[in-house]
Amino acid sequence: MFIGEYHYSIDDKNRLGVPVKFRTELLKGAVVTRGLDTCLFLFPRKEWTKLATKLSEMPISKSKSRTIARLMLAGAMDVSVDKQGRINLPDYLRKYAGIGKKAVVAGLYNRMEIWDEKKWETFKKDAEEDSSEIADTLGEIGV
Repeated sequence: MFIGEYHYSIDDKNRLGVPVKFRTELLKGAVVTRGLDTCLFLFPRKEWTKLATKLSEMPISKSKSRTIARLMLAGAMDVSVDKQGRINLPDYLRKYAGIGKKAVVAGLYNRMEIWDEKKWETFKKDAEEDSSEIADTLGEIGV
């Protein structure tokens, strides 16, 4: 399970550190792709395979299905963790997410999200301001 918030710098070769406690799971293979809300999703291979299968089964006759499949599948890239615990972020994905030199890796149970540090702080601030709505949503699902 991936949880927590971790701050990293991206080096001149587009390499981003991965939290130590997450690395073992990623050694079996990993995929980074366009995420939602202008972040990147980083999946261990096993979780990526589950999602990719579901995306491939969506009806191609529906515009929104095609769009999300294109966004996530065509944007995906296999990545591996190097000896220093870093992955390489392709330029097109960094550009998509607007990631500068400072990034945040957020653990979200079965995946990680990679955010530009400033965008992450803005997202958190906005979410904290909407805490009443979030609480209502949690109540709807029995939490």
